[in-house]
Amino acid sequence: MQKIKTALLSYGMSGKVFHAPFLELHPGFELNGSWERSEKRIQEDYPETKSFPSLESILEDATIDLVIVNTPVATHFEYAKKVLLAGKHAVVEKAFTTTVAEALELKALAKENRLKLSVFQNRRWDSDFKTVKKIIDDGMLGDIVEAEFHFDRYNPVLSPKQHKESANPGAGILKDLGPHLIDQTLFLFGLPNAVFADIRMIRSNTLVDDYIDILLYYSDFRVRLKAGFFVREPIPSYIVHGKKGSFLKPRGDVQEDDLKLGKKPNLDAWGKESKSKEGTLHTEINNDVLNVKVPTLQGNYYDFFDGVYQSISNDTIEPVTAKDGLNVMKIIEATIQSSQQMKVINL
Repeated sequence: MQKIKTALLSYGMSGKVFHAPFLELHPGFELNGSWERSEKRIQEDYPETKSFPSLESILEDATIDLVIVNTPVATHFEYAKKVLLAGKHAVVEKAFTTTVAEALELKALAKENRLKLSVFQNRRWDSDFKTVKKIIDDGMLGDIVEAEFHFDRYNPVLSPKQHKESANPGAGILKDLGPHLIDQTLFLFGLPNAVFADIRMIRSNTLVDDYIDILLYYSDFRVRLKAGFFVREPIPSYIVHGKKGSFLKPRGDVQEDDLKLGKKPNLDAWGKESKSKEGTLHTEINNDVLNVKVPTLQGNYYDFFDGVYQSISNDTIEPVTAKDGLNVMKIIEATIQSSQQMKVINL
């Protein structure tokens, strides 16, 4: 197996928690190092790696095949464009870009240079979402009538990270948690016909949006997406109603928490939720009404990285494509327009 030599563009929480452990686990990758600015830490965890002093030093390294653009959202377009122009494949974190125009340019640039470009939408491989998707795909609820997805937290304190709280085009909950909710919805149901949204700033002294309520209009059903920082007592994060029944599922994926604790991912028991987080299925099958708990599927972000490996090594489609990232940006732009104009925006 030929290894894909990979570099990160930062080794903060994102690089340390979400990327490096899976690059180390997958036999098809070799983590070369990371661009590090003030603090040099990657070699403490991975002694064989290199601490790069600049983006240019990564781009000039002919041995590097893939670059993970895991820097603040406002830098994604600039850095990803430089990576692609240097002839290297790229994985870009969410939000993919800050505008639809930027997403279109990156998508075209990757195609023109025959490079792989993927968006790190790891929440497709969360245990809770995978279970919701299976319930829907298996037709357990019948025709969908409505769905409501939440990414709720209770955290009224402003983040100490400057890029998250300054008024820049990549900041705010819409481009932080919003892409998770939007991508999951598009992955399940495709693009909607129209969008209505309410985007607000609620926390004291905040300069960025910290509450979103998005309504997506499909031909025969509606999907509501909500995220905010003032939900002390959470409701189910996934609520799906169909003509035969309902499925309610709390957010329960353990991967992020385990990774933050320094636990190493594996291919066996990784990503298994507590039984207490099982969802409730209340539906009708063959004229029998069921009200049961549903075992949660196993989650594993490894599958995203394996998809990236396959796309580069075997020229398969990326696990999350640039088109997927572009479609999320179309929804984000439509929500901004809708909230500003207080009206439904047709897509």
